[in-house]
Amino acid sequence: MMVHSPVKVWRKQKEVNKLLGIRGKVISFSKIHVPPMGFSNQAPYYIALIKFADGTSKMGQIVEIADSEMKVGLEVEGIIRRVREVDDEGVIPYGIKFKKTN
Repeated sequence: MMVHSPVKVWRKQKEVNKLLGIRGKVISFSKIHVPPMGFSNQAPYYIALIKFADGTSKMGQIVEIADSEMKVGLEVEGIIRRVREVDDEGVIPYGIKFKKTN
């Protein structure tokens, strides 16, 4: 399992804060059935390319969504969630994922 130092996690806070609550639209997506190491307990899940109002785009995992709801043009917002399984040092890595806006 990959090790994430608490310092490395802490340094990513600025990026996390920029994406928390940001809204965008899905422009492309894929459903992951065979995930990489550290994500096996989340499969299957969706990842999407999300475009924001300022013209930038980011890849992100879509959570709390039914297969029938996932589509191009879906409006989503950034939320904090556990990103992957706990590592050997006991660090619980949190980061930004996206969910459908209400």
